[in-house]
Amino acid sequence: MKSFSEAIRDNLVIIRGAGDLATGVAIRLFRSGFPVIMLETEKPTVIRRTVSFAQAVFDGECRVEGICAVLTDPKYALAESESGCIPVVCDPEGKLIRKLKPRVVVDAILAKKNLGTTKDMAPFVVALGPGFTAGEDCHAVVETKRGHNLGRVIFKGSAEPNTGIPGIIGGYGKERVMKSPCAGLFRSVARIGDIVEPDTIVAYVGDSPVITTIGGKVRGMLMDRMYVPEGFKVADVDPRGESTDHTTCSDKAMAIGGGVLEAIMNNLSCGD
Repeated sequence: MKSFSEAIRDNLVIIRGAGDLATGVAIRLFRSGFPVIMLETEKPTVIRRTVSFAQAVFDGECRVEGICAVLTDPKYALAESESGCIPVVCDPEGKLIRKLKPRVVVDAILAKKNLGTTKDMAPFVVALGPGFTAGEDCHAVVETKRGHNLGRVIFKGSAEPNTGIPGIIGGYGKERVMKSPCAGLFRSVARIGDIVEPDTIVAYVGDSPVITTIGGKVRGMLMDRMYVPEGFKVADVDPRGESTDHTTCSDKAMAIGGGVLEAIMNNLSCGD
């Protein structure tokens, strides 16, 4: 009979990235019984921090929808995954993947390009969004673009190309996202969850203000004291206002998480 640690390793999923979409994936898998380890950079630039396990890198631990994520030393990651929490490890290069040999690797970095994920990293490799081709650098791709195909699993081919234009929510697309007006040190004024009016200063980069052109609820805000280049995404306002929930995973994150779960279950049922 296999030990508990061996059983964990047999079904282990390592997720590259711990932003809001990666967190939706992690929650879906964790609730379905899969042990999960997440890999992040030492200074994550996520903005939807209330729904991102990447926040554990800054705070030591965090909770999203009642699930705890803990910043963990790589050598204790497997043991931590047995404790009922999700370990978050600072390992952008994925060294832990080679060491632990997980059953599944999920590339949820959302860089719109492949930053080094290969099909031989695990028996089953899933990638999110554009920049990957199922059958070449991964086994399956999950569509991340809002619309009819969001969350669909692609076993041959690629996701829709990146347009660089945010999806439409409440009638707004690119207006929802604020970018740094210059290079410099970021400092927030508004907080995630605040309701703001159009033309409100929500943050500064150096001495230059970051201004929202639309009203709504602040759903994303970069961590303070991060150095950003010009044109970097630093904040996000949801025009739906109070009706949107900034404390739980978005419909998009959960749809993508469902796609990843479907892909993994399909692979497990079909065998290698």
